[in-house]
Amino acid sequence: MNRNEIIGGRIKTLRESFGLNQAQTAKFLGIDQSYISKCEKGERQFSMDLLEKLCDLFGCRINDLLTEGKEISTLHFSFRANAIKEEDLIAIAEINRIALNIREMKALLEK
Repeated sequence: MNRNEIIGGRIKTLRESFGLNQAQTAKFLGIDQSYISKCEKGERQFSMDLLEKLCDLFGCRINDLLTEGKEISTLHFSFRANAIKEEDLIAIAEINRIALNIREMKALLEK
């Protein structure tokens, strides 16, 4: 399995665990759904910018995606609405980015 397949598979697993489809994820990233499909299959690779946005959305770090076999610890926030809107995904990503930064600062202080 090559690196693109590993990362694509991990992104797909995260996306599905968050209850998102490829179209929702693509809209959040501002790209075409077919690009998500190709990346998840390992046929294309996500740019670093897209990986950062995905990590914000899923509440994880890029290193978690790059390390095969490593369990990914994510943050989960949910909204009460039945239909996930693009604005919800943007808000979740921003909240996760703040929460992850707080987690890292706390870890630095504990050292």
